Amino acid sequence: MAGHSKWANIQHRKGRQDAARSKLFSKLSKEITVAAKMGDPDPEKNPRLRLAVKEAKSQSVPKDVIDRAIKKSTAGEGDDYEEIRYEGYGPNGVAVIVETMTDNRNRTASTVRSTFAKTGGNLGETGSVGFMFERKGEVTYPATVGDADTVFEAAIEAGAEDVESSEEGHIIWCLDTDLNDVSNALEAALGESESTKLVWKPTTTTEMDLEGMQKLMKLIDALEDDDDVQRVTANFEASEEVMEQL
Repeated sequence: MAGHSKWANIQHRKGRQDAARSKLFSKLSKEITVAAKMGDPDPEKNPRLRLAVKEAKSQSVPKDVIDRAIKKSTAGEGDDYEEIRYEGYGPNGVAVIVETMTDNRNRTASTVRSTFAKTGGNLGETGSVGFMFERKGEVTYPATVGDADTVFEAAIEAGAEDVESSEEGHIIWCLDTDLNDVSNALEAALGESESTKLVWKPTTTTEMDLEGMQKLMKLIDALEDDDDVQRVTANFEASEEVMEQL
């Protein structure tokens, strides 16, 4: 599923400015607060919180920011947040899933809808593109952790479903419900992961040319810029040549 891993590479290539980094920290903090609110504030007893903390650490969120986000949940913050998923089509008919966490459903729906409209896309009903994705657990490791055979063996032993290895690293896939157990087993075998999270993995992809990718990037950047948006996923496919020109 090249689109997904290539998207991570685009983000890396673009480099994260300070503003984008602070926005990312605030989104990860929000996820920690909500996860702690919904379960136990102890990550060891709350799988969703444990994964949220792990993902925050992998993005270099400082420990005091993580601790503060957990404390907010016990202070009653995060009460009003609800998780809403939006689905729609971007340029060239690319399927887009937008995951949000908001305390104002109307504001978020209005912003997401107008962002799609302004960038040549259109917002659909829930379920309009969801059938083109599967909910999966994704664990990534750098290439330096071991060769493809070593990682594949550790992944299968941990209960994962599949592994994609390349020069850039290893992406390990598992059932969404198994992510906590699989990531714990992988950590014991391979050490700390680069990233551990639930994702929407495309089952079909749409090939994009340079112009299409530039329009798609505009849509995704605008959506990600919204404080209510936690994550955006699109089912694009693009050649290395196109990716390098972005």
